[in-house]
Amino acid sequence: MRTDVELPGHDDTRLRGWWYPPAQATGNPAIVMAHGFSAVKEMALDRYAEVFSAAGFGVLVYDHRNFGASNGEPRQEIDPWGQVRDYRSAIRWTLERPEVDADRVGIWGSSFSGGEVIIVAACDGRVRAAVANVPLCGLPGVDYGDTRERFDGIRDRVLRRSMSTDDGDGVLGPVAVVDEPGSGLNAYLSQPESREWFLRLGRFPGSRWQNRVTLRNVFAGSPPFDPGICVAHVAPTPLLLVVATEDRLAETSIALAAFERAGEPKRLVTISGHHFAPYAGAEFQQAASAACDFFREFL
Repeated sequence: MRTDVELPGHDDTRLRGWWYPPAQATGNPAIVMAHGFSAVKEMALDRYAEVFSAAGFGVLVYDHRNFGASNGEPRQEIDPWGQVRDYRSAIRWTLERPEVDADRVGIWGSSFSGGEVIIVAACDGRVRAAVANVPLCGLPGVDYGDTRERFDGIRDRVLRRSMSTDDGDGVLGPVAVVDEPGSGLNAYLSQPESREWFLRLGRFPGSRWQNRVTLRNVFAGSPPFDPGICVAHVAPTPLLLVVATEDRLAETSIALAAFERAGEPKRLVTISGHHFAPYAGAEFQQAASAACDFFREFL
């Protein structure tokens, strides 16, 4: 049975989520999970966590700062650097659980947080395996031929604990996440599949999702927030990319190119359909089973 938990973010902002305890009292592998762009844990993350929990993993699922059950201001603001640093704090919280083997912790992220997982795995040596589900793997038109200096800048930015999440790279919004009559805001995600998924999953009873965001420090500044810079530096940490064949949000071609740049050990699983296909049906079963098998192999 899962329990409600709270944990400190990198600046002691209270993050809240669920802990799925493993069956054994000690020595268990564990997985840290968070959702993607504006989404909250009630939007299908319980289904993934239940698969991992049934396989014997301890699983921490939490809402990003400023979203869902977690604290943080301004509400509904995405700051990827703050979210990346919070992943590291969530890893620390998990490592301190008496049930968990400190050498067997992996991370999972989806969509926008799939990109964050790539950055965390490249920068944090405590991570033993990483799964990026339909991940943001880079940006169009960027030269990823020589990323060493840019990666060093990203790693420095991630590891500076004392730095505020407000790094001064500008704020976009407020905008609607997806188009919705009466919102009065322009939509950030214009794809029909985005609108269908967010308005369906986000309106489930108990979900705290809101169709409004501001974005801080996204794709701007020096260094930029760009997982494509980091993917070649994840190795030797094992990396699994789950890529949708018709992804228009985290573009399929960019994800496949990122996989080619990644070092071994690495795995690629392709899921038929659009960006949201891995959250339901046979595509969910394929993605969840592949991730579970990967964590079994490397944790």
